Amino acid sequence: MLNTFKALITNQYEAVFCLWNTCIDRCPDSRWDEPIVNLAFCQVAFHTLFFTDVYLGRDFEAVRDQAFHRDNAGSFRDYEELEDRKQELLYDRPFLQSYLTHCRTRASEVIAAETAETLGAPSGFPRKDFSRAELHVCNIRHMHHHAAHVSLRLKLDANVDIPWFGSGWKDV
Repeated sequence: MLNTFKALITNQYEAVFCLWNTCIDRCPDSRWDEPIVNLAFCQVAFHTLFFTDVYLGRDFEAVRDQAFHRDNAGSFRDYEELEDRKQELLYDRPFLQSYLTHCRTRASEVIAAETAETLGAPSGFPRKDFSRAELHVCNIRHMHHHAAHVSLRLKLDANVDIPWFGSGWKDV
């Protein structure tokens, strides 16, 4: 059962990363800094990737210790996402593409390393009072939640079609 769970979670992460990759690639420059609900497109993409990255870890502080974050300190700046205030910073496409690649690689590595014990253990995050296994499901749902907003706005505002990805990564 463990291998089945790890395969399905990996496939669902891959599908939603593919969805986000397509949204980031296809977003017209004219829409990049325009609002999707209350944040700019690039901010929604960053928010989604940032919290995906956070919840792949064991706690909030672990995210800052990663080499990718140290190497891109200028993009992460003051970690405003961890504060209770509206996001103000904007992000460029190449950075978000590299951050998506980092998160995708990290998800694959994290899932491969999970055991029945770690998946059954508490999530490690306050206000996430469930198992680490359910945290992965919640993480994927969060990614899909924001991708739905983004893909709808891309269709309505720029006539950009974003396909559905049911399982795994697909080259589009």
